[in-house]
Amino acid sequence: MNRLAGVTSPYLLQHADNPVDWWPWVPEAFEEARRRDVPVLLSVGYSACHWCHVMAHESFEDHPTADYLNAHFVSIKVDREERPDVDAVYMEAVQAATGQGGWPMTVFLTPEAEPFYFGTYFPPAPRHGMPSFRQVLEGVRSAWSDRRDEVAEVAGKITRDLSRREIDYGGTEAPGKEELSQALLGLTREYDPQRGGFGGAPKFPPSMALEFLLRHHARTGSEGALEMARDTCERMARGGIYDQLAGGFARYSVDREWIVPHFEKMLYDNALLCRVYAHLWRSTGSELARRVAVETADFMVRELRTNEGGFASALDADSDDGTGKHVEGAYYVWTPEQLTGVLGAEDAQLAAHYFGVTDEGTFEEGQSVLQLPQDEGVFDAEKIASIRGRLLAARAERPAPGRDDKVVAAWNGLAIAALAETGAYFDRPDLVEAAVSAADLLVRLHLDEHARLARTSKDGQVGANTGVLEDYADVAEGFLALASVTGEGVWLEFAGFLLDHVLAGFVDESGALYDTASDAERLIRRPQDPTDNATPSGWTAAAGALLGYAAQTGAEPHRTAAERALGVVKALGPRVPRFIGWGLAVAEAYLDGPREVAVVGPSFGDEATRALHRTALLGTAPGAVVAFGVAGSDELPLLADRPLVEGGPAAYVCRNFTCDAPTTDPERLRTALNR
Repeated sequence: MNRLAGVTSPYLLQHADNPVDWWPWVPEAFEEARRRDVPVLLSVGYSACHWCHVMAHESFEDHPTADYLNAHFVSIKVDREERPDVDAVYMEAVQAATGQGGWPMTVFLTPEAEPFYFGTYFPPAPRHGMPSFRQVLEGVRSAWSDRRDEVAEVAGKITRDLSRREIDYGGTEAPGKEELSQALLGLTREYDPQRGGFGGAPKFPPSMALEFLLRHHARTGSEGALEMARDTCERMARGGIYDQLAGGFARYSVDREWIVPHFEKMLYDNALLCRVYAHLWRSTGSELARRVAVETADFMVRELRTNEGGFASALDADSDDGTGKHVEGAYYVWTPEQLTGVLGAEDAQLAAHYFGVTDEGTFEEGQSVLQLPQDEGVFDAEKIASIRGRLLAARAERPAPGRDDKVVAAWNGLAIAALAETGAYFDRPDLVEAAVSAADLLVRLHLDEHARLARTSKDGQVGANTGVLEDYADVAEGFLALASVTGEGVWLEFAGFLLDHVLAGFVDESGALYDTASDAERLIRRPQDPTDNATPSGWTAAAGALLGYAAQTGAEPHRTAAERALGVVKALGPRVPRFIGWGLAVAEAYLDGPREVAVVGPSFGDEATRALHRTALLGTAPGAVVAFGVAGSDELPLLADRPLVEGGPAAYVCRNFTCDAPTTDPERLRTALNR
């Protein structure tokens, strides 16, 4: 067993029994490389990464390859989900040098951590123009031994180039209506009207762009924005990317039609999409959106919740196909013969038609991914429910995909927000309680006495890595949503602690934000990326949380910081709207607000008070924040000086620092928040 035993990362633990003498990312590893005068192999991946597993089986479990590595390199294994800062810095170098990136990421470094040779997956033998991993190792060793000056020159140049890179920040002025209209036009140009979504294959769920489209529609009434959001959501929900039996979304679709997914299920995708579908239902009343939001929330609670109350990071793409061989998608796909074996001939025929299972298959070896391809026709709902239940029970007998039990603070923040809102919208207090439990875990385990945030934990043991900007921002976002739903001021208070750290440690004098704190470990470059990818960037997530907190509290420094941070959205939104979707959504809230809604009543359990509160939460105005409590309470700042009206509950709505008369009528409140 190597030096990875005892770490908290499930990905690193998968490599603890490798014959490779792995080190985690620690200073001692680089000291060892200096002592031995050898280069460093940096291998970065994550537990649900299919090709990471492939390279591990082919190379890192191979004893001759391991012997060569151990003799000539110091090998460091990094979980990109635990150390997004390390991943970001070296991925930037890989992309700059090769024009592409991905995982597994393979980088060779000097003992000073300067990169000089890059790649991703390398096969065990030469293939498709790629050298074998052994050839790469031998080439790097030869260069290190015989051309050291050349290696040092390359490493120094790459490091200098990275340190000089500057992003196009665009100043400190927030975007206006013109920039957001240009962003909408840019998305329209890239929209796939036949299949939904943006661009070609592979096609990723555009969660953050969808949130922008829904907010843009709410602010402007744009039917085109709503149509793109609605149609994309329907296409995804009907496709194989959505688990038609148990709910929840896979990472992405390998085709343009959303049929064949890359089968890993990530917490962050499902949290973001759960919230999008809940907001789509809020805007349209779509029954499909309601069903998918609730099923996705139930999936997260049922399959990702940990014993400690947090949410695990992911389910693997691969699982045992029943023969001892790990195969991608084995848990999820079906043949007509398998349907017959579970359902009998008559129901199997109906299921094949309903779920798009064909003799040829839509996946590999005659297997099909379940989808809902039919656009019309009437089906017996009770019969379909019976079929779905029997198939789900049969699938549960298959070997399940592995689960990455690591609790990532940022992604749990996203899940808290999604579950709190979904529970409130659909009268599911169990979902709100799941959000509260996850928030309790973050406070109890991830926050220290100075309200500094640890990025990860596993099995109740906190990890050694400090939180990055997205952790502080996404957890604050989750706490703000929880405060609005529960009326408990402690969540607003904790959000304030986190955002004070953002202002103190992540923002520079120009208003730009960094991904790591000013006192974090120094890498060859301090990472700084405002673009939204699989999740909101720390930059745009911080802008959103700062804006929401300022609306709840009137804190001017937080609103000013949010405005300054949105300058990057003004620069990038019209040019690359797909990659700054959350920033655009925050900009919509900025243009619409601050819009403050305070709901007060004689008691939390009062039925009329709860009706007003739910109406406030269902308002579509993108700049609205909601405070809820008992009249006379100081639990939340917006409740101050908000008395009952004629002894009954009332809602107070203020926008741009001007207040309407209080109302006791849910319909009047709905009109005020949906216009």
